[in-house]
Amino acid sequence: MKVLSYSKEMTFDIGVKLAKILKKGDIISLNGDLGAGKTHLVKGIAKGLGINEDITSPTFTIVNEYYGEMPLYHFDVYRISDVLELYEIGFEEYIYGDGISVIEWGDLVDEVLPKDKIRIFIKVIDENTREIEFFNLDKELIL
Repeated sequence: MKVLSYSKEMTFDIGVKLAKILKKGDIISLNGDLGAGKTHLVKGIAKGLGINEDITSPTFTIVNEYYGEMPLYHFDVYRISDVLELYEIGFEEYIYGDGISVIEWGDLVDEVLPKDKIRIFIKVIDENTREIEFFNLDKELIL
């Protein structure tokens, strides 16, 4: 499924709607160029899960944890040099736990992610427009 977003706010809203169809244990591999809007999508997912905290990309901490209707584990693996770093922070406990795991730059660690993960690609079309493509959603995303 592909959708177009014409603003940061629209990308956020798509994340809110996506959160409504996610279930405990879902893992999202989120990919796209720098500045494509990955974190805006995660902010929307957080809002849709009832999380009212300020969502920031965990670029230097690898994972941020947020709690709402379900826990949200927000990973940014852009700066890791070896997937073993993930195991040092208890990666498997997160992704096989009771929350939603969103992994920015997930393709960089694809070999340690389950095959049934949700994959999302955000492609920059122009300054404001993004193409967001979803793979492996088990429910229809209604926008």
